[in-house]
Amino acid sequence: MGLHLINIIFGMKVRRARLDASLSLSEFANLCELSPSYMTEIEKGRKYPRTDKIVKMANVLGKNYDELVSIKLPPSLTYLESTLSSSVMQRFPFDEFGFEASDLVNLLTREPVKASALLHAVLEVGRRYDLQEEEFLRAALRSYQEIHENYFPELEEASIRFMTEFGKKYPLHEKTPTTLSTLETILRQEYNYEIDDQTMGSFTELSNYRSVYIHGTNPKLYINDGLYSRQVKFILARELGYQYLDLKERSQTSTPDQIVTFQQLLNDFKAAYFGGALLMPRTPFLDNLQSFFASLSWSKEPLLAMLARYNVTPEMLLYRFSELVPQFFGIKLHFLRFHHTIGSASYHLIKQLNMNQLLVPSGIGLFEHHCRRWLSIRLLEESIALGPPQAVEDMPIGIQLSEFLESQDQFLSMGFARQLVLSPNVYSSVIVGFRVDTDLKNTIRFIKDPIIPRIIINETCERCPLQANQCDIRAAEPTILLDQERKRARKLSIKLLRGR
Repeated sequence: MGLHLINIIFGMKVRRARLDASLSLSEFANLCELSPSYMTEIEKGRKYPRTDKIVKMANVLGKNYDELVSIKLPPSLTYLESTLSSSVMQRFPFDEFGFEASDLVNLLTREPVKASALLHAVLEVGRRYDLQEEEFLRAALRSYQEIHENYFPELEEASIRFMTEFGKKYPLHEKTPTTLSTLETILRQEYNYEIDDQTMGSFTELSNYRSVYIHGTNPKLYINDGLYSRQVKFILARELGYQYLDLKERSQTSTPDQIVTFQQLLNDFKAAYFGGALLMPRTPFLDNLQSFFASLSWSKEPLLAMLARYNVTPEMLLYRFSELVPQFFGIKLHFLRFHHTIGSASYHLIKQLNMNQLLVPSGIGLFEHHCRRWLSIRLLEESIALGPPQAVEDMPIGIQLSEFLESQDQFLSMGFARQLVLSPNVYSSVIVGFRVDTDLKNTIRFIKDPIIPRIIINETCERCPLQANQCDIRAAEPTILLDQERKRARKLSIKLLRGR
Protein backbone atom coordinates (compact mmCIF):
# COMPACT_ATOMS: atom_id res chain seq x y z
CA MET A 1 0.00 0.00 0.00
CA GLY A 2 1.46 3.32 -1.00
CA LEU A 3 0.82 6.18 1.41
CA HIS A 4 -0.59 9.32 -0.25
CA LEU A 5 1.08 11.97 1.85
CA ILE A 6 -1.03 14.94 0.70
CA ASN A 7 -4.28 13.04 1.24
CA ILE A 8 -3.21 11.90 4.72
CA ILE A 9 -2.09 15.34 5.89
CA PHE A 10 -5.23 16.98 4.50
CA GLY A 11 -7.50 14.37 6.11
CA MET A 12 -5.62 14.72 9.39
CA LYS A 13 -6.03 18.53 9.36
CA VAL A 14 -9.74 18.35 8.55
CA ARG A 15 -10.49 15.80 11.25
CA ARG A 16 -8.43 17.67 13.84
CA ALA A 17 -10.19 20.96 13.01
CA ARG A 18 -13.62 19.29 13.08
CA LEU A 19 -12.98 17.83 16.52
CA ASP A 20 -11.67 21.18 17.77
CA ALA A 21 -14.94 22.73 16.54
CA SER A 22 -16.91 20.05 18.47
CA LEU A 23 -18.70 18.91 15.32
CA SER A 24 -19.78 15.34 14.70
CA LEU A 25 -18.99 13.86 11.31
CA SER A 26 -22.66 14.04 10.28
CA GLU A 27 -23.02 17.66 11.45
CA PHE A 28 -19.88 18.72 9.61
CA ALA A 29 -20.88 16.90 6.42
CA ASN A 30 -24.34 18.51 6.51
CA LEU A 31 -22.90 22.01 6.93
CA CYS A 32 -20.53 21.37 4.00
CA GLU A 33 -23.41 19.96 1.90
CA LEU A 34 -21.55 16.66 1.52
CA SER A 35 -22.50 13.10 2.42
CA PRO A 36 -21.10 11.64 5.66
CA SER A 37 -19.64 8.69 3.71
CA TYR A 38 -17.73 11.01 1.39
CA MET A 39 -16.48 13.04 4.36
CA THR A 40 -15.29 9.81 5.95
CA GLU A 41 -13.29 8.98 2.83
CA ILE A 42 -11.65 12.42 3.00
CA GLU A 43 -10.75 12.23 6.67
CA LYS A 44 -9.30 8.76 6.21
CA GLY A 45 -6.97 9.98 3.50
CA ARG A 46 -8.62 7.94 0.75
CA LYS A 47 -9.92 10.89 -1.29
CA TYR A 48 -8.93 14.49 -1.94
CA PRO A 49 -11.87 16.87 -2.65
CA ARG A 50 -12.23 19.47 -5.40
CA THR A 51 -11.40 23.12 -4.71
CA ASP A 52 -15.01 24.25 -4.26
CA LYS A 53 -15.60 21.59 -1.61
CA ILE A 54 -12.43 22.55 0.24
CA VAL A 55 -13.63 26.19 0.28
CA LYS A 56 -16.88 25.09 1.96
CA MET A 57 -14.97 23.07 4.54
CA ALA A 58 -12.65 25.96 5.30
CA ASN A 59 -15.61 28.32 5.81
CA VAL A 60 -17.42 25.90 8.13
CA LEU A 61 -14.25 25.33 10.16
CA GLY A 62 -13.30 29.00 10.24
CA LYS A 63 -10.00 28.20 8.56
CA ASN A 64 -8.09 29.89 5.81
CA TYR A 65 -8.19 27.89 2.54
CA ASP A 66 -4.40 28.05 2.07
CA GLU A 67 -3.85 26.95 5.66
CA LEU A 68 -6.06 23.91 5.17
CA VAL A 69 -4.47 22.69 1.92
CA SER A 70 -0.87 23.46 2.82
CA ILE A 71 1.28 20.46 3.67
CA LYS A 72 3.48 22.73 5.78
CA LEU A 73 3.26 21.50 9.34
CA PRO A 74 3.95 23.11 12.74
CA PRO A 75 7.39 22.60 14.32
CA SER A 76 6.04 19.91 16.65
CA LEU A 77 5.25 17.79 13.59
CA THR A 78 8.51 18.45 11.77
CA TYR A 79 9.26 14.76 11.40
CA LEU A 80 5.84 13.79 10.08
CA GLU A 81 6.29 14.72 6.43
CA SER A 82 9.76 13.20 6.10
CA THR A 83 8.68 10.05 7.96
CA LEU A 84 5.49 9.43 5.96
CA SER A 85 7.24 10.15 2.67
CA SER A 86 10.21 7.90 3.46
CA SER A 87 10.65 4.91 1.19
CA VAL A 88 10.31 2.54 4.17
CA MET A 89 6.84 3.86 5.03
CA GLN A 90 5.82 4.00 1.38
CA ARG A 91 6.82 0.36 0.80
CA PHE A 92 5.72 -1.15 4.11
CA PRO A 93 2.80 -3.58 3.58
CA PHE A 94 0.31 -2.13 6.07
CA ASP A 95 -2.61 -3.84 4.31
CA GLU A 96 -1.13 -7.31 4.96
CA PHE A 97 -1.51 -6.58 8.68
CA GLY A 98 -5.08 -5.26 8.39
CA PHE A 99 -4.15 -1.59 8.39
CA GLU A 100 -4.81 1.19 5.93
CA ALA A 101 -4.05 4.88 5.61
CA SER A 102 -7.18 5.72 7.62
CA ASP A 103 -5.80 3.91 10.68
CA LEU A 104 -2.67 6.00 10.48
CA VAL A 105 -4.76 9.16 10.08
CA ASN A 106 -6.81 8.28 13.17
CA LEU A 107 -3.64 7.76 15.19
CA LEU A 108 -2.09 10.99 13.95
CA THR A 109 -5.26 12.96 14.62
CA ARG A 110 -5.66 11.74 18.20
CA GLU A 111 -2.07 12.42 19.26
CA PRO A 112 -0.30 14.04 16.31
CA VAL A 113 2.84 15.12 18.16
CA LYS A 114 3.33 11.80 19.95
CA ALA A 115 2.49 9.75 16.84
CA SER A 116 4.92 11.77 14.75
CA ALA A 117 7.66 11.23 17.32
CA LEU A 118 6.88 7.51 17.48
CA LEU A 119 7.09 6.98 13.72
CA HIS A 120 10.30 8.97 13.59
CA ALA A 121 11.75 6.92 16.46
CA VAL A 122 11.05 3.66 14.65
CA LEU A 123 12.96 4.83 11.59
CA GLU A 124 15.77 6.23 13.72
CA VAL A 125 16.22 2.88 15.48
CA GLY A 126 16.55 1.28 12.06
CA ARG A 127 19.17 3.80 11.00
CA ARG A 128 21.02 3.43 14.29
CA TYR A 129 21.44 -0.30 13.72
CA ASP A 130 22.09 0.17 10.01
CA LEU A 131 18.93 -1.66 8.97
CA GLN A 132 18.32 -1.39 5.25
CA GLU A 133 14.85 -0.97 3.75
CA GLU A 134 14.95 -4.57 2.56
CA GLU A 135 15.45 -5.73 6.13
CA PHE A 136 12.30 -3.88 7.21
CA LEU A 137 10.38 -5.64 4.44
CA ARG A 138 11.87 -9.02 5.33
CA ALA A 139 10.95 -8.43 8.97
CA ALA A 140 7.41 -7.63 7.83
CA LEU A 141 7.28 -10.90 5.90
CA ARG A 142 8.54 -12.87 8.92
CA SER A 143 5.86 -11.28 11.10
CA TYR A 144 3.25 -12.07 8.44
CA GLN A 145 4.36 -15.70 8.44
CA GLU A 146 4.47 -15.94 12.23
CA ILE A 147 0.96 -14.56 12.80
CA HIS A 148 -0.26 -17.24 10.37
CA GLU A 149 1.97 -19.83 12.10
CA ASN A 150 3.65 -20.19 8.71
CA TYR A 151 0.78 -22.29 7.39
CA PHE A 152 -1.06 -21.16 4.26
CA PRO A 153 -3.87 -23.54 3.28
CA GLU A 154 -4.50 -21.83 -0.06
CA LEU A 155 -0.93 -22.63 -1.13
CA GLU A 156 -1.21 -26.19 0.17
CA GLU A 157 -4.42 -26.66 -1.81
CA ALA A 158 -2.84 -25.10 -4.90
CA SER A 159 -0.04 -27.68 -4.83
CA ILE A 160 -2.61 -30.48 -4.52
CA ARG A 161 -4.63 -29.10 -7.47
CA PHE A 162 -1.45 -28.88 -9.49
CA MET A 163 -0.66 -32.54 -8.84
CA THR A 164 -4.21 -33.55 -9.69
CA GLU A 165 -4.37 -31.55 -12.93
CA PHE A 166 -0.91 -32.34 -14.26
CA GLY A 167 -0.92 -35.86 -12.84
CA LYS A 168 -3.26 -36.84 -15.67
CA LYS A 169 -0.46 -36.19 -18.15
CA TYR A 170 2.78 -36.51 -16.17
CA PRO A 171 4.07 -38.91 -13.45
CA LEU A 172 2.91 -36.81 -10.50
CA HIS A 173 1.45 -38.36 -7.36
CA GLU A 174 1.79 -37.41 -3.71
CA LYS A 175 2.77 -40.97 -2.77
CA THR A 176 5.62 -41.03 -5.28
CA PRO A 177 8.46 -38.50 -4.95
CA THR A 178 8.49 -36.03 -7.83
CA THR A 179 11.57 -36.31 -10.03
CA LEU A 180 13.73 -33.55 -11.42
CA SER A 181 13.07 -34.67 -14.99
CA THR A 182 9.28 -34.45 -14.46
CA LEU A 183 9.53 -30.88 -13.19
CA GLU A 184 11.77 -29.90 -16.07
CA THR A 185 9.45 -31.50 -18.63
CA ILE A 186 6.40 -29.64 -17.31
CA LEU A 187 8.22 -26.31 -17.39
CA ARG A 188 9.35 -26.91 -20.96
CA GLN A 189 6.12 -28.30 -22.38
CA GLU A 190 3.46 -26.41 -20.44
CA TYR A 191 5.16 -23.07 -19.87
CA ASN A 192 7.62 -22.94 -22.80
CA TYR A 193 10.70 -22.64 -20.60
CA GLU A 194 14.22 -22.79 -21.95
CA ILE A 195 16.37 -24.33 -19.21
CA ASP A 196 20.14 -23.91 -19.40
CA ASP A 197 22.50 -25.40 -16.79
CA GLN A 198 25.73 -24.69 -18.69
CA THR A 199 25.96 -21.01 -19.59
CA MET A 200 26.15 -19.52 -16.08
CA GLY A 201 29.48 -21.25 -15.54
CA SER A 202 31.12 -18.98 -18.11
CA PHE A 203 30.31 -15.88 -16.00
CA THR A 204 32.56 -15.69 -12.95
CA GLU A 205 30.45 -12.87 -11.50
CA LEU A 206 27.44 -15.20 -11.34
CA SER A 207 29.19 -18.07 -9.55
CA ASN A 208 27.33 -17.50 -6.26
CA TYR A 209 23.87 -17.34 -7.84
CA ARG A 210 21.77 -20.48 -7.89
CA SER A 211 19.70 -19.33 -10.85
CA VAL A 212 18.83 -16.40 -13.10
CA TYR A 213 15.37 -15.96 -14.66
CA ILE A 214 14.81 -14.01 -17.90
CA HIS A 215 11.19 -13.10 -18.61
CA GLY A 216 9.73 -13.55 -22.08
CA THR A 217 7.29 -15.49 -24.24
CA ASN A 218 9.76 -18.31 -23.87
CA PRO A 219 11.13 -17.74 -20.34
CA LYS A 220 14.78 -18.59 -19.87
CA LEU A 221 16.02 -20.17 -16.68
CA TYR A 222 19.77 -20.35 -16.17
CA ILE A 223 20.86 -22.73 -13.43
CA ASN A 224 24.27 -22.95 -11.77
CA ASP A 225 25.84 -26.28 -12.73
CA GLY A 226 27.55 -26.52 -9.32
CA LEU A 227 24.29 -27.25 -7.51
CA TYR A 228 23.19 -30.63 -6.22
CA SER A 229 20.18 -32.23 -7.91
CA ARG A 230 18.04 -31.65 -4.79
CA GLN A 231 18.75 -27.93 -5.03
CA VAL A 232 17.88 -27.85 -8.73
CA LYS A 233 14.61 -29.67 -7.97
CA PHE A 234 13.57 -26.89 -5.62
CA ILE A 235 14.44 -24.20 -8.17
CA LEU A 236 12.25 -25.91 -10.77
CA ALA A 237 9.42 -26.51 -8.31
CA ARG A 238 9.52 -22.84 -7.29
CA GLU A 239 9.36 -21.79 -10.96
CA LEU A 240 6.22 -23.88 -11.33
CA GLY A 241 4.87 -21.98 -8.33
CA TYR A 242 5.43 -18.63 -10.02
CA GLN A 243 3.69 -19.85 -13.16
CA TYR A 244 0.82 -21.85 -11.68
CA LEU A 245 -0.02 -19.15 -9.12
CA ASP A 246 0.39 -16.45 -11.81
CA LEU A 247 2.85 -14.42 -9.72
CA LYS A 248 4.13 -11.64 -11.96
CA GLU A 249 6.20 -9.47 -9.66
CA ARG A 250 9.19 -11.58 -8.64
CA SER A 251 12.94 -11.73 -8.13
CA GLN A 252 15.01 -12.44 -11.21
CA THR A 253 17.91 -14.02 -9.38
CA SER A 254 18.37 -16.47 -6.56
CA THR A 255 19.46 -15.15 -4.09
CA PRO A 256 17.64 -11.85 -4.96
CA ASP A 257 19.82 -8.92 -5.90
CA GLN A 258 17.26 -6.35 -4.83
CA ILE A 259 13.86 -6.21 -3.14
CA VAL A 260 11.89 -3.44 -4.84
CA THR A 261 8.46 -4.01 -3.27
CA PHE A 262 6.88 -6.12 -0.57
CA GLN A 263 4.74 -7.77 -3.23
CA GLN A 264 7.91 -9.09 -4.88
CA LEU A 265 9.07 -10.52 -1.56
CA LEU A 266 5.64 -12.00 -0.84
CA ASN A 267 5.44 -13.60 -4.29
CA ASP A 268 8.90 -15.12 -3.87
CA PHE A 269 7.72 -16.59 -0.57
CA LYS A 270 4.51 -17.97 -2.09
CA ALA A 271 6.37 -19.61 -4.98
CA ALA A 272 8.87 -21.16 -2.56
CA TYR A 273 6.10 -22.41 -0.27
CA PHE A 274 4.33 -23.96 -3.27
CA GLY A 275 7.59 -25.58 -4.37
CA GLY A 276 8.19 -27.12 -0.95
CA ALA A 277 4.62 -28.43 -0.77
CA LEU A 278 4.99 -29.91 -4.24
CA LEU A 279 8.20 -31.76 -3.37
CA MET A 280 7.02 -32.80 0.10
CA PRO A 281 3.24 -33.32 -0.20
CA ARG A 282 1.30 -32.69 2.98
CA THR A 283 -0.36 -36.07 3.56
CA PRO A 284 2.66 -38.40 3.26
CA PHE A 285 4.89 -35.86 5.03
CA LEU A 286 2.51 -35.75 8.00
CA ASP A 287 2.63 -39.55 8.13
CA ASN A 288 6.44 -39.36 8.25
CA LEU A 289 6.30 -36.81 11.06
CA GLN A 290 3.80 -38.88 13.02
CA SER A 291 6.04 -41.94 12.88
CA PHE A 292 9.14 -39.90 13.74
CA PHE A 293 7.56 -38.22 16.78
CA ALA A 294 5.99 -41.46 18.04
CA SER A 295 9.33 -43.20 18.50
CA LEU A 296 10.43 -43.64 22.11
CA SER A 297 14.12 -43.37 21.16
CA TRP A 298 15.96 -40.58 19.39
CA SER A 299 17.56 -41.54 16.08
CA LYS A 300 18.79 -39.51 13.14
CA GLU A 301 17.74 -42.25 10.73
CA PRO A 302 14.16 -41.00 10.19
CA LEU A 303 15.52 -37.57 9.22
CA LEU A 304 17.99 -39.14 6.81
CA ALA A 305 15.20 -41.29 5.39
CA MET A 306 13.05 -38.21 4.73
CA LEU A 307 15.98 -36.42 3.08
CA ALA A 308 16.49 -39.43 0.82
CA ARG A 309 12.80 -40.05 0.10
CA TYR A 310 12.05 -36.50 -1.03
CA ASN A 311 15.57 -35.72 -2.27
CA VAL A 312 15.62 -32.29 -0.60
CA THR A 313 18.16 -30.25 1.35
CA PRO A 314 18.23 -30.16 5.19
CA GLU A 315 16.92 -26.58 5.09
CA MET A 316 13.99 -27.54 2.87
CA LEU A 317 13.15 -30.50 5.11
CA LEU A 318 13.17 -28.61 8.40
CA TYR A 319 11.42 -25.62 6.86
CA ARG A 320 8.60 -27.99 5.92
CA PHE A 321 8.50 -28.88 9.63
CA SER A 322 7.85 -25.20 10.37
CA GLU A 323 4.89 -25.16 7.97
CA LEU A 324 3.10 -28.28 9.17
CA VAL A 325 4.03 -29.04 12.79
CA PRO A 326 2.30 -26.03 14.46
CA GLN A 327 -0.87 -26.55 12.45
CA PHE A 328 -1.24 -30.33 12.71
CA PHE A 329 0.54 -31.20 15.96
CA GLY A 330 -0.38 -28.10 17.93
CA ILE A 331 3.14 -27.31 19.09
CA LYS A 332 5.05 -24.11 18.47
CA LEU A 333 8.55 -24.11 17.06
CA HIS A 334 11.38 -21.89 15.90
CA PHE A 335 13.50 -22.27 12.78
CA LEU A 336 17.05 -20.89 12.71
CA ARG A 337 19.75 -20.86 10.07
CA PHE A 338 23.28 -19.72 10.97
CA HIS A 339 26.30 -19.17 8.72
CA HIS A 340 29.94 -19.19 9.68
CA THR A 341 32.87 -18.24 7.45
CA ILE A 342 36.15 -20.09 7.93
CA GLY A 343 38.67 -17.81 9.62
CA SER A 344 35.97 -15.60 11.12
CA ALA A 345 35.04 -15.39 14.80
CA SER A 346 31.42 -14.52 13.99
CA TYR A 347 28.29 -16.59 13.57
CA HIS A 348 25.51 -14.91 11.61
CA LEU A 349 21.80 -15.59 11.95
CA ILE A 350 20.73 -15.66 8.30
CA LYS A 351 17.13 -16.81 8.53
CA GLN A 352 14.62 -17.26 11.32
CA LEU A 353 11.00 -17.93 12.18
CA ASN A 354 10.15 -17.57 15.85
CA MET A 355 6.72 -18.89 16.78
CA ASN A 356 7.43 -19.85 20.40
CA GLN A 357 8.98 -16.70 21.90
CA LEU A 358 12.52 -18.03 21.89
CA LEU A 359 15.08 -15.50 23.11
CA VAL A 360 16.86 -15.29 19.77
CA PRO A 361 20.12 -13.29 19.92
CA SER A 362 19.60 -11.72 16.50
CA GLY A 363 20.07 -7.95 16.63
CA ILE A 364 22.42 -8.11 19.62
CA GLY A 365 24.37 -10.70 17.68
CA LEU A 366 25.70 -7.87 15.54
CA PHE A 367 27.74 -6.66 18.51
CA GLU A 368 27.89 -9.60 20.89
CA HIS A 369 28.94 -13.23 20.73
CA HIS A 370 26.23 -15.88 20.47
CA CYS A 371 26.32 -18.50 23.22
CA ARG A 372 28.60 -21.27 21.95
CA ARG A 373 26.40 -23.86 23.64
CA TRP A 374 23.55 -23.36 21.18
CA LEU A 375 23.00 -26.42 18.99
CA SER A 376 23.30 -24.21 15.90
CA ILE A 377 26.85 -23.21 16.85
CA ARG A 378 27.89 -26.67 18.05
CA LEU A 379 26.81 -28.27 14.76
CA LEU A 380 28.78 -25.70 12.77
CA GLU A 381 31.92 -26.45 14.73
CA GLU A 382 31.41 -30.19 14.27
CA SER A 383 30.88 -29.74 10.54
CA ILE A 384 34.06 -27.71 10.15
CA ALA A 385 36.04 -30.29 12.14
CA LEU A 386 34.78 -33.09 9.89
CA GLY A 387 35.55 -31.24 6.67
CA PRO A 388 33.51 -31.41 3.45
CA PRO A 389 31.07 -34.38 3.62
CA GLN A 390 31.00 -36.80 0.70
CA ALA A 391 27.35 -37.75 1.25
CA VAL A 392 24.24 -36.50 3.05
CA GLU A 393 24.63 -39.10 5.79
CA ASP A 394 28.08 -37.68 6.65
CA MET A 395 26.63 -34.35 7.75
CA PRO A 396 26.56 -33.66 11.49
CA ILE A 397 23.02 -34.24 12.75
CA GLY A 398 22.40 -33.26 16.33
CA ILE A 399 19.82 -32.90 19.05
CA GLN A 400 19.87 -31.33 22.50
CA LEU A 401 17.58 -30.21 25.27
CA SER A 402 18.52 -26.60 25.93
CA GLU A 403 17.66 -24.77 29.13
CA PHE A 404 18.12 -21.02 29.47
CA LEU A 405 20.22 -20.22 32.51
CA GLU A 406 18.00 -17.54 34.05
CA SER A 407 14.45 -18.15 32.78
CA GLN A 408 14.84 -21.95 32.86
CA ASP A 409 12.76 -22.17 29.67
CA GLN A 410 13.53 -25.42 27.89
CA PHE A 411 13.65 -26.17 24.17
CA LEU A 412 14.19 -29.41 22.30
CA SER A 413 16.33 -28.59 19.24
CA MET A 414 17.45 -30.75 16.34
CA GLY A 415 19.18 -30.01 13.07
CA PHE A 416 22.00 -30.32 10.54
CA ALA A 417 25.18 -28.53 9.48
CA ARG A 418 26.99 -28.63 6.14
CA GLN A 419 29.36 -26.79 3.85
CA LEU A 420 27.74 -24.56 1.21
CA VAL A 421 28.31 -25.90 -2.27
CA LEU A 422 28.62 -22.48 -3.96
CA SER A 423 30.63 -20.92 -1.11
CA PRO A 424 33.06 -23.61 0.14
CA ASN A 425 34.48 -21.32 2.82
CA VAL A 426 31.03 -20.92 4.42
CA TYR A 427 29.33 -23.48 6.63
CA SER A 428 25.62 -23.46 7.38
CA SER A 429 23.54 -24.94 10.19
CA VAL A 430 19.77 -25.23 10.25
CA ILE A 431 17.69 -26.29 13.25
CA VAL A 432 14.13 -26.46 14.49
CA GLY A 433 13.37 -26.10 18.17
CA PHE A 434 10.27 -26.84 20.26
CA ARG A 435 9.31 -25.28 23.59
CA VAL A 436 9.17 -28.03 26.21
CA ASP A 437 5.80 -28.39 27.94
CA THR A 438 3.30 -31.14 28.69
CA ASP A 439 1.88 -31.11 25.17
CA LEU A 440 5.34 -31.53 23.64
CA LYS A 441 6.14 -34.48 25.90
CA ASN A 442 2.93 -36.16 24.77
CA THR A 443 3.63 -35.45 21.09
CA ILE A 444 7.38 -36.02 20.69
CA ARG A 445 7.82 -39.22 22.64
CA PHE A 446 11.60 -39.51 22.31
CA ILE A 447 12.11 -36.33 24.33
CA LYS A 448 12.58 -38.56 27.40
CA ASP A 449 15.43 -40.50 25.78
CA PRO A 450 18.44 -40.18 28.18
CA ILE A 451 20.79 -40.14 25.19
CA ILE A 452 19.70 -36.56 24.42
CA PRO A 453 22.21 -34.16 26.03
CA ARG A 454 20.88 -31.55 28.48
CA ILE A 455 22.71 -28.25 27.99
CA ILE A 456 22.50 -24.97 29.93
CA ILE A 457 22.57 -22.05 27.48
CA ASN A 458 22.35 -18.27 27.50
CA GLU A 459 21.80 -15.52 24.93
CA THR A 460 25.32 -14.19 24.49
CA CYS A 461 28.67 -14.48 26.25
CA GLU A 462 28.54 -10.79 27.19
CA ARG A 463 25.41 -11.44 29.30
CA CYS A 464 26.36 -14.79 30.82
CA PRO A 465 27.19 -15.25 34.56
CA LEU A 466 28.78 -18.69 34.18
CA GLN A 467 32.28 -18.84 35.61
CA ALA A 468 35.33 -20.22 33.79
CA ASN A 469 35.02 -23.54 35.60
CA GLN A 470 31.38 -23.77 34.43
CA CYS A 471 31.94 -22.91 30.77
CA ASP A 472 35.20 -23.44 28.92
CA ILE A 473 33.99 -22.24 25.50
CA ARG A 474 33.21 -18.63 26.33
CA ALA A 475 34.02 -16.37 23.37
CA ALA A 476 33.98 -13.05 25.26
CA GLU A 477 34.01 -11.66 28.79
CA PRO A 478 30.63 -10.87 30.46
CA THR A 479 31.03 -7.13 29.90
CA ILE A 480 27.31 -6.30 29.68
CA LEU A 481 26.50 -8.40 32.74
CA LEU A 482 29.21 -6.63 34.75
CA ASP A 483 27.95 -3.24 33.57
CA GLN A 484 24.42 -4.14 34.68
CA GLU A 485 25.74 -5.18 38.09
CA ARG A 486 27.58 -1.85 38.45
CA LYS A 487 24.36 0.02 37.62
CA ARG A 488 22.42 -1.95 40.23
CA ALA A 489 25.13 -1.20 42.80
CA ARG A 490 24.92 2.54 42.01
CA LYS A 491 21.12 2.49 42.38
CA LEU A 492 21.44 0.74 45.73
CA SER A 493 23.96 3.32 46.93
CA ILE A 494 21.65 6.18 45.90
CA LYS A 495 18.77 4.48 47.72
CA LEU A 496 20.90 4.20 50.87
CA LEU A 497 21.81 7.89 50.62
CA ARG A 498 18.17 8.86 50.40
CA GLY A 499 17.46 6.87 53.56
CA ARG A 500 19.95 8.85 55.66
